[in-house]
Amino acid sequence: MRVMVNPLVDMIRKREARVGVVGLGYVGLPLGMAFAEAGFRVMGLDIDERKIDKIGKGESYIKHIPSEPLKKLSSEGRLQATTNFARTAEMDCIIICVPTPLTASREPDMTYIVRTGEALAPYVRRNQLFVLESTTYPGTTEEVLKPLLERGGLKAGLDFHLAFSPEREDPGNKSFNTRTIPKIVGGYTPACLEVAQALYANALEKTVPVSSTRVAELSKLLENIFRCVNIAMVNEMKMLCDRMGIDVWEVIQAASTKPFGFMPFYPGPGLGGHCIPIDPFYLTWKAREFEFHTRFIELAGEVNTQMPYYVVQRTMEALNQHKKTLNGARVLCLGAAYKKDIDDVRESPSLRIISLLKDKGAQVYYHDPYVTKLEKGHGFHHEMTSVPLSAETLGEYDAVLILTDHSNIDYALVVQKSQCVIDTRNATRQVGPGREKVTKA
Repeated sequence: MRVMVNPLVDMIRKREARVGVVGLGYVGLPLGMAFAEAGFRVMGLDIDERKIDKIGKGESYIKHIPSEPLKKLSSEGRLQATTNFARTAEMDCIIICVPTPLTASREPDMTYIVRTGEALAPYVRRNQLFVLESTTYPGTTEEVLKPLLERGGLKAGLDFHLAFSPEREDPGNKSFNTRTIPKIVGGYTPACLEVAQALYANALEKTVPVSSTRVAELSKLLENIFRCVNIAMVNEMKMLCDRMGIDVWEVIQAASTKPFGFMPFYPGPGLGGHCIPIDPFYLTWKAREFEFHTRFIELAGEVNTQMPYYVVQRTMEALNQHKKTLNGARVLCLGAAYKKDIDDVRESPSLRIISLLKDKGAQVYYHDPYVTKLEKGHGFHHEMTSVPLSAETLGEYDAVLILTDHSNIDYALVVQKSQCVIDTRNATRQVGPGREKVTKA
């Protein structure tokens, strides 16, 4: 007896299903490329015409994504892009990868998901698959996106398929990429899960099915809350070690020799990126609906939020040791991106540190080989351009702050040529002589 196969699943397995990716940023672009490389015809959708134009020319606008594979996919017609959401009527599978920031009051901002759902609603047809990948609170797929897609009268689970699969991008990570990172998938119904899992399984190496969209949504939050809480713990430990005159990096290194029951986390100037500084607050907000106060998560958020203030205080103390004041001092910040070797400044603690230093009267400059300009927006009120870094220019600054340990910055030269170095990332650990000139922050 022949087993009946969902017609969309059959199309996916034959690579006949057309895939649409909404939101062509750090998540959507590499995801679209992964599906195109797997043999699918992919249409990217974004409201930013600059991105559409770049994809048409085969030019990457994200520094850690090379242009060559994008150019090949574009020239062969396997990856195209448009701003016209009416084209989603042609698509069989639509994946939504739009931002989910916080409001000024630190509550979830569903604007991008809502606008996307509204834009897609007129073009929903039978037997399509819609997958949300945007990091969000448990219930978003069913409570926010589903009603929008059902506006035309078709029902999720009956007429079209609905699922959630959290993005797990780690920009700049050379060990893992979109194709090799295991993909969690949760469906609105078992049939929805079957279709969504088939889609990802035919482009990525491994899928991990879970029982519902809510489980998939919460799994992503748990991943990032785990990191947030542990980073807060080690940041607090760093401040205590500073008071006690103990090198926290040596302590972590020693503890890491234990072959079980310990996982090393490292201190820094604060949290950055589009996930870890934001995601925990999605859960704390949702928890209030159930009269539950997530004290542990909120305490971690408080500790991490205070780290830029701690760095500025340590900078003031370091300058004081050189008989200088922060007010009027020329301060160079090394690194604007939130992590090494990428151009992403979202939620970067470097931006907060720069603002705090300026507020206290410092003349602030920055160098970042991946971020040539800083513009106003998202709470940052300055426009700045990355300054050159050389042996000659280093001596012009009263203090140098190491905020991001980019692999192509010569920190040995920084330590050698600068009188006052404040290290927030311990980038000087392996540069040899001159460490006695470094203040740990």
